[in-house]
Amino acid sequence: MYFKNQGVENTENTIKLAVDTAKKRGIKYIVVASHEGDTAKLLKNCGLNIVVITHAFGHKILGENEMREDVKKELQSFGFKVYTSSHVLSGAERAISIKFGGVSPVEIVAYTLRMFGQGTKVAVEISTMALDAGLVPFDEDIIAIGGSGKGADTAVIIRPANAMDIFNTRIKEIICKPL
Repeated sequence: MYFKNQGVENTENTIKLAVDTAKKRGIKYIVVASHEGDTAKLLKNCGLNIVVITHAFGHKILGENEMREDVKKELQSFGFKVYTSSHVLSGAERAISIKFGGVSPVEIVAYTLRMFGQGTKVAVEISTMALDAGLVPFDEDIIAIGGSGKGADTAVIIRPANAMDIFNTRIKEIICKPL
């Protein structure tokens, strides 16, 4: 499915397509980017293992997390795993680029993935983070859902690799994305 535009308007369709695909293909895990929890909440009662990846503390405001603690607890009450960490495709290397200029090799990977859309970059990033945290199984296809800011507009079937082996990540199929 290709959406005419990117953004939050595609969130419900993206979630539905991802869940339907997972059930048809026997995929047991969905990893979703959700910094305030709204996108993740749409996966409630879907019958799959859900891993929610949030922005790192300090992403927007130093020392703070965009996901409120009550929202995190609500998601956990659904049986979701909620994980917060530095972004694998920026992290400390972004600080070096900001401070000294230029671009790091990891940021080049991120910008290359953005050629397929911001949501595709996010899907690769969050699936790697989930694997590194031990929240999804190694050597198994999962579905990763990302977006272009608020909401979700991209879902992919992906076989993630750990960060130290990220070039062995395989995007098996694009379920949906903006044109």
